[in-house]
Amino acid sequence: MKIAFIGLGAMGRAMATNLVRNGHDVSAWTRSGRTLAGVTTLEIPDKAFEGDVVLTILSDDTAVRSVIVDPDLLSRAKSGVIHVMMSTISVAFSRELTALHNQAGVAFVASPVLGRPDVAADGALQILTGGDPTHLARLVPVFEVLSKRIWPMGDKPWGAHAAKIACNMMITMAIEAMAEAVVLTEANGVAREVFFDLILNTLFGSRSYQVYSKNITNRVYEPSFRAALGLKDLRLATEAGAATGRELPMLAAIFGQMGEAIDAGHGEKDWSIVAAQTLGEADKNS
Repeated sequence: MKIAFIGLGAMGRAMATNLVRNGHDVSAWTRSGRTLAGVTTLEIPDKAFEGDVVLTILSDDTAVRSVIVDPDLLSRAKSGVIHVMMSTISVAFSRELTALHNQAGVAFVASPVLGRPDVAADGALQILTGGDPTHLARLVPVFEVLSKRIWPMGDKPWGAHAAKIACNMMITMAIEAMAEAVVLTEANGVAREVFFDLILNTLFGSRSYQVYSKNITNRVYEPSFRAALGLKDLRLATEAGAATGRELPMLAAIFGQMGEAIDAGHGEKDWSIVAAQTLGEADKNS
């Protein structure tokens, strides 16, 4: 299959490498000019829409808009190409993109992922999908290379983006929950590694608790997923929540806490730095 990437960051590089390894014809355009062995470099993003599938992995709504919408790439897309939006974007923008693709006659699906670059390198991502089942069926050979499991979130692309935003929101809440639990337990003589051994083997054994409890225990917050991007996703969750007309008090609290961590100069740290903010240890990770 002829697959093009728009955006080739850490996640994109891992995905592209796996697709090349599995015999796909892979090309890529990046704003940075980054290249990757086995992947054909495209001089302009228009060329990405000349194949079978376009996988877009850009940082946010603004980046997607500037690269794809403003230059009107959809009007020049090859007939039959499927555009797969793997970026974590806002629900409102996902709805807008769906309408724009429908107007242009270009197939559009959402497939944001759960997993970090090391998981992507192992081909073990969790892929959330939203869109026309016919288009999604054509993408199975691609998704099977990249993922451990495919999770259909309905036939609307924005449903998958809402689910991804909700997942990221819950991860930050888990990080904050662990930090606040350490405040209580350490103040009463329980070492954080002892407490985490308890919760990981009883109540909370998920990957998020496993990964981020290590960061909190070791007091090391090196970037895997930058706090600045975490704040962006919490802003997307806040916007989506506001559109429902319901209050989300836990979201409001963690959004504020993440914002404080970034205001303190930790935007390039891993988003679990929010735990250090709560524990009063953020200055030690400057």
